[in-house]
Parts: sequence; C-alpha cells; structure tokens
Amino acid sequence: MSAQYSDSRLTNLIAQGTGEILKGIRGVGLLRGRELGEAGDDLAQNWIARVLEQHRPGDAFLSEEAADDPSRLNNNRVWIVDPLDGTKEFATGRQDWAVHVALVEDGVPTHAAVGLPDLGVVFKSSDVRHVSGPFAGKVAVSRNRPPAVAEYVAQQIGFETAHVGSAGAKAMHVLLGDYDAYVHAGGQYEWDQAAPVGVSLAAGLHCSRLDGSELRYNNADTYIPDLLICRPELADDILAACATFFDQHGSYEGVSN
Repeated sequence: MSAQYSDSRLTNLIAQGTGEILKGIRGVGLLRGRELGEAGDDLAQNWIARVLEQHRPGDAFLSEEAADDPSRLNNNRVWIVDPLDGTKEFATGRQDWAVHVALVEDGVPTHAAVGLPDLGVVFKSSDVRHVSGPFAGKVAVSRNRPPAVAEYVAQQIGFETAHVGSAGAKAMHVLLGDYDAYVHAGGQYEWDQAAPVGVSLAAGLHCSRLDGSELRYNNADTYIPDLLICRPELADDILAACATFFDQHGSYEGVSN
C-alpha cells in the first residue's frame, strides 16, 4: 500500500481524474454516439485499473467494465467502481452521467466518491452533508423506464416523479435537495450502488433495499434488485408504501438504471 495517498485521498483523486479523462475525450468531438460511449468506458477503466495496481496492489477490484475475479470474495478490501455510470447520457451530451468509486471493507463502503463531471463536482464521503429544509416534493426515477413502485410511492406521499439519468446523478441530486428520494426497482449491480450509497450514508441520508434491509457489497452474486436513498425523515413512509405495493402486486414492477 502506497503511503503517499490515504484511502480517502486516493478515492477522491480517482473520481476526479476519471471525470477529467471522460470530459477530455468527449470535448474534442472526434467520436460520437456508441463509439464515444465505448471509448469512454474502455479508457476510464484502463486508467483506474492501472492506478489501483500501482497504489493498492493487494486490494481486490470489481468493475462493470472488467471480468470478475472470484478471489475478491476472500479479500476484505475491494474497490467497486463504475468508470462511467450513464454511458448513453455521456455519449449524447447530457449532464446526468457520473463516475463511481468506492472502497468497500467487510461489505461496507468506507470511502466513496461520486463525480458529476459536467457539473464540475466530486461528492466525497470524507466531506459531505445532505441539504435539509423544505421538501422539493419530488422522487427521482429512471429516465427511460420508471418503476411502478416509484410512481406508487410518489402518489402515496403526495410527491411527483422526476426522470434522471445515471444512478449516481439521481442519488447526488437527493443529497443536493433537488429531489427528496431516489426509488429504484428492476435490478442493478454493486458498481451502480456502492459509491452513491457510500456518499449518501456519509451525508446522513437513508439507504436500504425497498424492504428496509441493509445493503452489503462484495457478494458472490453482484445483482441487487432494488434501492432506496432518501431523506431520513421520509424513510418510514416510503418503506411503508413500498410494503403496501409489494403486498398488492407480488413484486416490485418496472426496471430502471
């Protein structure tokens, strides 16, 4: 382990550097659409992997853009990364894409950073608080296929839904107070959640599965069916609405990112 950078500092620098790489390759305009998205995924993944190989060679690594190495299950330290969360948004010039970097120790994100590069900001678990005050009256949902449970929840608590791109963008806009909750159903993977959850927990937000159970990472099966990130004072009401929906429908309907 390199003594030059603490875990916290390394997490933050990786998120910052990845965002700068991605903005750079998009900014020159030489690639567009699918080719731009694929180049962004590949270049960001390669850079992050090289950084961790140099600075944390003994740690495990789990990324959307790399083959899974089952030996990570025997390591209590694993970096869970999504180099480019919201590839479609990135490739089409939208701002709601993100960079996810989390160090998970014994199943819990201990250091996390979510970059929103087009906004010029990296949210860091080492220094973050969520916005309190009046509710925005909005629940963030998938831009493409909002889950039925989220629509139901919004109706039950008297809010409206708002369609946003990447999971990281949705979570960070809850932290900023633009939305009061992010309700997801339909399946994600650990790299979609670990960093946003790590930052959100550090900021004082509620994070759990839709049934209220705790989120744990570095599992053999990296699939996670659902997610709730919300202001803590709304958690009980939202979880109750989710339970009612589940009782009525037998499953959480809809899929989203």
